[in-house]
Amino acid sequence: MSKTVRKLFLVLPILVGYLAVVFALADYMRSKPFVEKLGYIPSVNTMKAMSADHRETVGALLMLKVLMYYGGLVDKASNELEMPIDYPAMSRTIDASLKLDPYNMDGYYFAQAILTWNVGQVALANTFLERGMEYRDWDWQLPYFVGFNYAYFLKDYGRAAKYYRRAAELSGNNMFISLAGRYMQRSGSTEMAIVYLGNMARNSRDQAVKKSLLVRQAAFIRVLELEKARDAFVQQHGKLPGSLEELVRAGLLRGIPRDPYGGKFILQSDGSISSTSGFSFSGGKK
Repeated sequence: MSKTVRKLFLVLPILVGYLAVVFALADYMRSKPFVEKLGYIPSVNTMKAMSADHRETVGALLMLKVLMYYGGLVDKASNELEMPIDYPAMSRTIDASLKLDPYNMDGYYFAQAILTWNVGQVALANTFLERGMEYRDWDWQLPYFVGFNYAYFLKDYGRAAKYYRRAAELSGNNMFISLAGRYMQRSGSTEMAIVYLGNMARNSRDQAVKKSLLVRQAAFIRVLELEKARDAFVQQHGKLPGSLEELVRAGLLRGIPRDPYGGKFILQSDGSISSTSGFSFSGGKK
């Protein structure tokens, strides 16, 4: 028996097993309702064994599945996500994809763009990103994302500075050191969030993710407009306004801007600006 034939006999069982898993999964997914189509995937160990030397391909297919699922929901509702979104299943699928191929940037980008803002799963996104740094150790974007999360969402400025310094070392751009210092001085800067979201949207390769980021950026631009009017009122009167309508009556706003998520902007008792939408098309329901 030739070496080529012997190799074929060795590879054939793996290929057959892999195809069996793929076709079984495809059949299972076709039989499920649309909103549940991310509810089942084989275990990571099973996929590793069956995919053999093709882990990167299987990981990429899993990530493509998440992007198609999310993009389909965005398109289905004309950018108003009225259908229930299976965020836990998306998280499980992303986790499996990145364990199969920890170099695939799409998984990290989706986690940062969607899981943090839409689901509030900042710690989970950081877990993916920090794990990714062990593999993509040349990539300044991962520590940049983690640094932003620690500063903006988690208010952990020590860790934020650590990751911004790493981003600066990898990129050669000292802007990240400046960002770290600025976040230490001021938590939750709307203006910085607008810049950050714009940068992410420009670099996003997926149109559904890009659209989601740009809608959030548009909402924050309107929040910034309200914050500037609030600050002007405080300077003039030495106190917070009682409502956003008071800013209009004082001539500091032409009118209350529209929340692109469909909600209503509200001035909280501490002066912060929120929205009844929760800055989400699901009306703040996670």
